[in-house]
Amino acid sequence: MKYLKTDFYYDLPEELIAQTPAEPRDSSRLLVYDRENKTASHKIFRDVVDYLKAGDVLVVNNTKVLPARLYAHTEHGGAVEVLLLKRLDLDVWQVLVKPGRKCAVGKRLTVSDKLSLVIEGIEPSGERIVRFFCDGVFEEILDEAGNMPLPPYIKEKLKDKNRYQTVYAQTEGSAAAPTAGLHFTPELLEKIKAKGVEVAKVLLHVGLGTFRPVKEEVITDHKMHSEYYEVSAEAAETINRARREGRRIIAVGTTSVRTLESAADENGFLKACRGNTEIFIYPPYKFKCVDALITNFHLPESTLIMLVAAMTGREEILDLYNLAVRERYRFFSFGDAMLVL
Repeated sequence: MKYLKTDFYYDLPEELIAQTPAEPRDSSRLLVYDRENKTASHKIFRDVVDYLKAGDVLVVNNTKVLPARLYAHTEHGGAVEVLLLKRLDLDVWQVLVKPGRKCAVGKRLTVSDKLSLVIEGIEPSGERIVRFFCDGVFEEILDEAGNMPLPPYIKEKLKDKNRYQTVYAQTEGSAAAPTAGLHFTPELLEKIKAKGVEVAKVLLHVGLGTFRPVKEEVITDHKMHSEYYEVSAEAAETINRARREGRRIIAVGTTSVRTLESAADENGFLKACRGNTEIFIYPPYKFKCVDALITNFHLPESTLIMLVAAMTGREEILDLYNLAVRERYRFFSFGDAMLVL
């Protein structure tokens, strides 16, 4: 069956788009969907521990969000916003700039007295290739000068930029947070481990393509953005051992799903690897490695809701989202969560 993007549309009142994160992190709501019994339950996120059992492997994405939004100016004082997308070399990056008319090849932009950049190229899609010049360690200067690249639907300023990081974030490189992981606290993770659940860490650097709308009417015509991922030997061994023993692999977030399904062989086993993935998961899709999923509520007609629909079924996911709207769940990056079992 050929699905259209409109097959994944649902109506969302704007006031349900979460503008601030829940405090504490694990106090957000949790919609639990049991696929076998086709039942939905309303819980609090910290209740997730009740649905996990000894032997489960919880797979998290330990990417760290770069403070990737920079405010720069031209030599004549014109304001330019620069958004870091992908590091191409030590001091060379692919970026988005706004407004583009001020950013011809050769143009120098100043961010601070310690950081400037020169436009070296323009890609057909409009992204710029830039070279940075800094007085000191780039990462330290970026931490001072940069701002968190919150999604465009979040209008409120974030008071604490660590709230757009997971508590287990480790390796910098993302332009957006793997938001399903934002609900975990160190205490909740300890409680989960104490129950006999193993936690495996994989890496996928989330690109801004995750927010790009599907423009093609037939979803199979959509080309996915490329994202860098890594699976360590330790994570592969933990997951493979669980699979051989018939234990559940529970992915935290669509990014963990995309990493596992990109790295898995036809039998769902992994080996240590790294690379770029353009995997696009939509119904019908046979999952090779993932048995269950913790995820947030995603935009209508997005590749993310299509991925979750591949696990639940298209009609089921729309029913669940409409239920969440009626129950006044909070949506998107700082919103509530869903557990699909």
